Amino acid sequence: MIIDDSYYDVIIIGSGAGGATLAYKLAPTGKKILILERGDFLPKEDENLDAIEVFKKERYHAPEQWYDVALEPFRPQANYSVGGNTKVYSGALLRMREKDFDAVPHQEGISPEWPLKYTDFEPYYTEAEKLYRVHGKQGDDPTESPRSEEYPYPPLEHGVQIQEICDRISQQGLHPSHLPLGLDENHNRSDAEGASILPALNYSNVTLKTGAKVVCLHTNPSGSEIKAVQAKIDERIYLFSADIIVLACGAVNSAALLLSSGNDAHSNGLANSSDLVGRYLMKHLMTTIVQLKPISNSGVFQRTVCVNDFYWGNKDFPYPIGHVQNTGGVLADVIFGESPPILSIVAKLMPGFGLRQLATHSIGWWLQTEDLPDPNNRVQMQGKKLYLNYKENNFEAHDRLLYLWQDVMRATDHDGGTSLFTRGIYPHSTTPMQVVAHQCGTCRFGEDPKTQFLT
Repeated sequence: MIIDDSYYDVIIIGSGAGGATLAYKLAPTGKKILILERGDFLPKEDENLDAIEVFKKERYHAPEQWYDVALEPFRPQANYSVGGNTKVYSGALLRMREKDFDAVPHQEGISPEWPLKYTDFEPYYTEAEKLYRVHGKQGDDPTESPRSEEYPYPPLEHGVQIQEICDRISQQGLHPSHLPLGLDENHNRSDAEGASILPALNYSNVTLKTGAKVVCLHTNPSGSEIKAVQAKIDERIYLFSADIIVLACGAVNSAALLLSSGNDAHSNGLANSSDLVGRYLMKHLMTTIVQLKPISNSGVFQRTVCVNDFYWGNKDFPYPIGHVQNTGGVLADVIFGESPPILSIVAKLMPGFGLRQLATHSIGWWLQTEDLPDPNNRVQMQGKKLYLNYKENNFEAHDRLLYLWQDVMRATDHDGGTSLFTRGIYPHSTTPMQVVAHQCGTCRFGEDPKTQFLT
């Protein structure tokens, strides 16, 4: 083992949205900071924005296997690189709603109350929106939370075809609103590398090590503090020490690292006397759906619109239902890169049209509803194998959102759904197990150490 004799004030494990933003904020303090990223810089190439390359061909996915509840192996759609999953995300940056921080009843259970409230987070939302250059419009979303400042940048305007659809949605009494998007100076999605890591590295007190896979955390002899990080770099094992160690490697890998770092004082893993580390894994219920249109489009336009009228339910269902946004051009969208069978189904209904032709006659929609915290949905480690024991729940809300949105699409079709392109058939597909982009819940915080706090 190679022991790094440089003692750091802070070690940050992971350079995605959380770790990178923290590094950016701490860099001007003069504190000695080490960032450990298991991936490398993502090469700048056209394939970065090609959903088929990114998701179907798994060009940048982690070269590892996880296991599902049936003990079947799968390759997670996790991106290990500087900037983390922000290098391949859609750029949609929405705030949680004020009521989200309260106890929220769902049909199948309760989404628990947070010990902190929206007002505690609001100043940080504002600061983060400036850092990630969020473009949006205040006041057009009926569920929007109070804001201390306007969005720092104006919204990205809808294309002609999307604006026409928005107008028709509005005629149904709904409120299509501008989707908040993080966009850089060139209107490409902003990411944690460009917005946070590169500016932080301008400070001499910040060090980034790539290709550094952290394999274990070490405590002091009494087990009361985590004092060192063991990492594998170029097939060599290094030990780094710091006063503060931050886990920012995602809900799954952060939990897995704590569980894998047990010692004589912590036989059940670190910070886990409550046996809660790894439990309550959540990752949303998500469906993509295609609306065929007779007028062609480029297939590569940006997503710009969302609809939250069903966020808290409707007159027929007094529980939260969910959120809808357009996916942007189907050829450019990360979700449709995961689910090309959607267009394959349409191709059978419309012989003579190739998948690319169908994509340029399609509008994609992204439907998202909450799953609920279940202690049996969890990350577990058996030796070096990582298991996600996860079963979806809260199905009816998601099914209702799908049916509601199909009705909305029928109403926006020019001919009521009778032409070759709009016969009222809307192919859809749920995202598979390996989509873990929305992972959360495995390392809970709160005021009760028996039910929430990491101890």
